[in-house]
Amino acid sequence: MKFSCEKVLLQNAVTTAGRVVAAKSSIVALEGVLLETGDNGLHISGYNLETGIVTQVEAGVVQTGSIVLPARLFGEIIRKLPDDMVSVVTDGNKVHIDCGPTSFDIMGSSAEEFPELPAVDEGNKLVMGQGALRSMISRVIFAVSDNESRPIHTGALFEVSGDELTMVAVDGYRLALRREKIVQKDGADQFSFVVPGAALNEVDKICADSDEAVTVTEGERHITFLMGSTLLVARRLEGEFLNYRQTIPQNNSICLEADTAALQLSIDRASLIINDKLKSPLRCRFEDGSLSITSKTAIGSAFDRCPIVGDGKGLEIGFNNRFLMEAVKAAPAGQVRLELNTPTSPCLILPKQGEADNFLYMVLPVRLKAGE
Repeated sequence: MKFSCEKVLLQNAVTTAGRVVAAKSSIVALEGVLLETGDNGLHISGYNLETGIVTQVEAGVVQTGSIVLPARLFGEIIRKLPDDMVSVVTDGNKVHIDCGPTSFDIMGSSAEEFPELPAVDEGNKLVMGQGALRSMISRVIFAVSDNESRPIHTGALFEVSGDELTMVAVDGYRLALRREKIVQKDGADQFSFVVPGAALNEVDKICADSDEAVTVTEGERHITFLMGSTLLVARRLEGEFLNYRQTIPQNNSICLEADTAALQLSIDRASLIINDKLKSPLRCRFEDGSLSITSKTAIGSAFDRCPIVGDGKGLEIGFNNRFLMEAVKAAPAGQVRLELNTPTSPCLILPKQGEADNFLYMVLPVRLKAGE
């Protein structure tokens, strides 16, 4: 194999494919990236048996071939090379890397040792802007569960209906939901699947903040995300996802509005005396025109007041400070609507009345003890 490539293009490709490379594996090849050259340039792949990434790079191919190189070492070499054309030549498993005045000779391994990425059957498909998908993921991913006893909830639900994609994540303490329009759809009018949270984190990093298209294809066992010249393949999660619609309370008796930034600041201030060792719920009291937030730990106590629109009827309710803050921060609006009912009912964070119904966050309360 022999090819040459611009350093910055090669570095970006190695970084992208290397995101899913296993740090340690019983299969040594999975600690590396697979380089393959052909008529259409250079392909670099990373795979951890759950998620695979293949990215294509423009390269001057003199001789076709393939080899597996240790991902960490190869990535560091490319990153520290001068900004120039990089030449890579293989002789068996020996690899010579040349760039300007700098050169390296390292050992690779046979491409035959690298597990083949799964082929994904063509199935239901959706197309949308990369920026829109990235925004959805970043504002939902925090609510993906890390509890392996319910594997289905360690991913996010994708529901496609008509020209709309709904993404939902739940972890037993909160729920996050976002909706966005899609550009194109092929297949069934309605379909759904669950994508692992780890794969979504990688999609979020790869997607550009632009209107460039991302194509999502649902296979029988896998999901693919095609973003420009990069393809991510992930094993879909199987099981019965929570019927989230039944968990969202309707006809809440208290409906309030708040400035999102002001609410974040109040929560943040009241959380300053709470840490991993000194945990305490936020005591929230919703009055007519104001929300009082207090907290108390061994460090001391904190109090803050946030203006709201509406009458909270003196409702006093406790929340985990991080769960509440993450939900408020994820709301993509300057003003939010808060819906509540009782001290043991969830709090809903929604768009203001009359605005597009494109997000919903639900946070379960924490039972307050006397003196907290």
